[in-house]
Amino acid sequence: MGLIKGIVAAAGSGMADQWREYFYCDSLEMDVLVTKGKKRTNRRSAGNNKGEENIISNGSVVAVNEGQCMIIVDQGKIVEFCAEAGEFTYDTSSEPSLLYGNLGENITKTFAMIGKRFTFAGDTAKDQRIYFFNTKEIMGNKYGTANPVPFRVVDENIGLDIDISLRCNGEYSYKIVDPLLFYANVCGNVVEDYRREKLDSQLKAELMTALQPAFARISAMGIRYSAVPAHTQELSGALNDILSEKWSGLRGIEIVSFGVNTIKASAEDEAMIKELQKSAVLRNPNMAAATLVGAQAEAMKSAASNASAGPMMAFAGMNMATQAGGMNAQQLFQMGQQAAPVSAPPSASAPEAGTKTAPGWNCNCGKTGNTGKFCSECGAPMPASNGWTCACGAVNKGKFCSECGAKKPAGEPLYKCDKCGWEPEDPKNPPKFCPECGDPFNDNDIYQK
Repeated sequence: MGLIKGIVAAAGSGMADQWREYFYCDSLEMDVLVTKGKKRTNRRSAGNNKGEENIISNGSVVAVNEGQCMIIVDQGKIVEFCAEAGEFTYDTSSEPSLLYGNLGENITKTFAMIGKRFTFAGDTAKDQRIYFFNTKEIMGNKYGTANPVPFRVVDENIGLDIDISLRCNGEYSYKIVDPLLFYANVCGNVVEDYRREKLDSQLKAELMTALQPAFARISAMGIRYSAVPAHTQELSGALNDILSEKWSGLRGIEIVSFGVNTIKASAEDEAMIKELQKSAVLRNPNMAAATLVGAQAEAMKSAASNASAGPMMAFAGMNMATQAGGMNAQQLFQMGQQAAPVSAPPSASAPEAGTKTAPGWNCNCGKTGNTGKFCSECGAPMPASNGWTCACGAVNKGKFCSECGAKKPAGEPLYKCDKCGWEPEDPKNPPKFCPECGDPFNDNDIYQK
């Protein structure tokens, strides 16, 4: 009696599984990473609703939507894979169907299948499942550094290379790029939905661990910590490189986007960096001179308003401090001018002959850049400098010395052409125009012996 029941059960289950099934997946929520495919049945189905749940008949159809990937698992092994949206027909199933393919061949296979089920008392002795994977970008994953993360600050302009502590927060997104790895190593043979909440805490912990070496790569590119929000693409690439072994190679997921809401160093580190940058600026003599002038101006204001000691005593103390400093603004400005490159004005034309130019002087014959006292081309002597020579040695053209402020000494004016250096026979009574270059004689041609 038991054998007869076994034969009936095997034949009944085998015939119920002859119908071709239609499997589908509703729109996946953002929180669902993997879900099991459902067999569509309704009350008007003839016998399709009596088949085994985990049996897929040959010729069954699977609908794959955009942003999804489908795999078929037969007896625990992945046998089919489809990531292209559309209709997928499973025509290599180990469960034959009299309604699909060659009828004679399928009759033979069906009787063989019934015979196998008879040995299992009518049970299918088979497990076939369909899983759908969410391949869309999984967004809205928040992160934040509970503890400060080291960041190396490198500034070659000021010779700075130091480690500081940062705190940052933001969001990142990831996606499943290899569903086979994700199924084999993460979700496995799930019955219901596999949601992101089961994985997020682990991903966040690993992300925070990888953030420190990722910041090291960013700082090696010369990117300052305050500019990191503008270089999130480079940061995402660095994180993917660091996490590739665990995320891409083991779980089949990778970071798509990494956003930084805020990134901030400690108040002590920010103050230290600003102080070092400010000190580095003073290596420029001109900037140091400007800073010194500003400090002296403030000191003068303070001295003038000093009511307790009196302005005279305050100014005396300020002068003593200036003399003890060993350097004044004028010396610093001179050092800056000597260090600055000499260049001609943008609108300047070719230098006139017979005049001094840096780094040499130009002769009337057209030879430029002479450095000696005579022209290397024609032997003409170098023209003398125009103006008057102060007792301190400075050559001036105005009424006061530009170096020491001494007044121009009185004397009869003498004339010499300031363009070519020609001197008239009577230096006190020159012609109206220079006979050599045609330049008119004026106050610029006056000099004192």
